[in-house]
Amino acid sequence: MIYRDATPADLPAIDAVFRESFVATFGHLYTAENLATFLAKFTPEAWAAEFATPGLAFRLAEDENGLIGYCKLGPITLPIAPDPQAIELRQLYLRERGKGTGAAQSLMDWALATARARGAETLWLSVYIDNHRAKRFYERYGFVDRGPYIFLVGDHEDEDRLMRLAL
Repeated sequence: MIYRDATPADLPAIDAVFRESFVATFGHLYTAENLATFLAKFTPEAWAAEFATPGLAFRLAEDENGLIGYCKLGPITLPIAPDPQAIELRQLYLRERGKGTGAAQSLMDWALATARARGAETLWLSVYIDNHRAKRFYERYGFVDRGPYIFLVGDHEDEDRLMRLAL
């Protein structure tokens, strides 16, 4: 397994992992219209703009067949009280072949180390309420449920949970 920082050239592969993982994990929850509306927001231009956001970083996990996962860390976008010492784990996605390989742990270890190196005192994320595997993963790192968060997929409202880790 190879771990490295992303470059702009990686954005199409990141988009492919995002779409594959999101649809495989959550696609059954939505109408085709809501899913299409949600995924349509993730254009090449949108990925490029996000990649250029100050303070945002992507870390990739690759095997011999290419990209298997990534995580994205950056400034807070979640609805929490303003906190200059906080940072957000915005996404951690893996392809099916990446699950059980240790890639998720390595990406999370990078996110924690990077957050600490940037002087963050807290790390926030949101997770779908019924994504029990992900919730257990985050709880093993010490994340604590801090309440509900509405995540929109098209016009469908999902209940996510805001989770916080004191660094």
